[in-house]
Amino acid sequence: MTSRNAIALESGVLDLLRHFAADSNAADSYAAACMERLDDVEPVLKAFETRPVIGKAKSHGPMAGIPVAVKDIFATSDMPTTNGSAVYKGHVPPADAWVVERLRNLAATIFGKTVSTEFAWRHPGATVNPWNRNHTPGGSSSGSAAAVGAGIVPLALGSQTLGSIIRPAAFNGVVGFKPSFGAIPRTGVHHLSQSLDHVGFFARRVDDVAYALSLLAGTSDTDLHGRPVPPFEVDVNSGVPLGTPPRLAAVRFSLWSRVEPEQQAAFEAAIAKLKAAGAIVEDVDMPDLDPKAWEVTHTILASEGSALFSDLVARYPDKTSDHLKDLVSAGKAHNAHDYLLAKKSQATLRDNATSQLAGFDAVLTLSAFGEAPRGLVYTGDAAYCTPWTLLGTPALSLPAGFGKNGLPLAVQVVGAYREDYKTLCVAKWVETHLQFNPGLPATI
Repeated sequence: MTSRNAIALESGVLDLLRHFAADSNAADSYAAACMERLDDVEPVLKAFETRPVIGKAKSHGPMAGIPVAVKDIFATSDMPTTNGSAVYKGHVPPADAWVVERLRNLAATIFGKTVSTEFAWRHPGATVNPWNRNHTPGGSSSGSAAAVGAGIVPLALGSQTLGSIIRPAAFNGVVGFKPSFGAIPRTGVHHLSQSLDHVGFFARRVDDVAYALSLLAGTSDTDLHGRPVPPFEVDVNSGVPLGTPPRLAAVRFSLWSRVEPEQQAAFEAAIAKLKAAGAIVEDVDMPDLDPKAWEVTHTILASEGSALFSDLVARYPDKTSDHLKDLVSAGKAHNAHDYLLAKKSQATLRDNATSQLAGFDAVLTLSAFGEAPRGLVYTGDAAYCTPWTLLGTPALSLPAGFGKNGLPLAVQVVGAYREDYKTLCVAKWVETHLQFNPGLPATI
């Protein structure tokens, strides 16, 4: 890989769009560099279920020349969508997912399909962490996070039902963004739990995920859970504005004692930096949300997942994992009353959190307990992500340091429901003043 290409592969989406506007040949050169990087690292990384076939980049459109990797639970009409499952091996859907069609209309290049855990649940694929091949990239958006982390693409689609964007983003040293629940239609995206599934992104900068949401937010009659976020625009030359120093609620939860010491230190160092830059950071406990979030979330997820997958595991017992079978069994143990109480609690917890965090611009918390765990069987604990997924609030993971094994660490910025633009502006302020860029891993 030449020095010129190495620099280009660390560029963000807006950096690239500016470069493409100044040089008519740059988009095709960049696409070639991405393919070269893929050829170099994919034999070890194993981030892609289906490799891309790249032609000449489109020259006109808001995302012209930008390669976007797509998690393999998003339907694509021109390549297989396996959902991480042997049941769907070789399956080519008749139509694109809503968000994939939208990307094509924006002139983006669909850069292959990335590995997902089975139906975005716990059974992992073969993808490794680009910072250390002996560690997990996280899940369930394993391949998308690793592809951006390794510098193959500047943007990738992911989904989150518990922590499947935020946690892999932390483990791979990239920005991960889960918009508010319903901000992007999920039509053509295989569900795990309709009340919890979110579509989101991996990129290298906050400005890049902000730009993506500004173009991809919308509604669809075929996704009745959609609720549009207030529209906004992102200037390609300047990104979202920094604004004034925010007031942040530092939330550690009762799980803090289980957090790795290096992650605790990175979080405290981030708070110190942000205070020095003018932010107000106050410790906030959320006792109603803390012990109850997982119980409520699991009841909803297991109930909806069981209804979705019970027939599948019965028909294909040899092609579905024990993880999926256990989810179905857990869901069958809940009755309708349990489910309806959990849904009621979800709404109550959202209202309570909104009241408790009034006066704060955002929450500052952890993305994960520390570095990516060793091995590929366990994709990590989503406990620091689950509460915000349950509430449907916008959340971003921002790189914030390295752990004792040289793998990335991160912090999480969480905003109020449907205040995605404000949350993105706060996250950019935090990103700017943390002044941390992990770059690309030296070897994979």
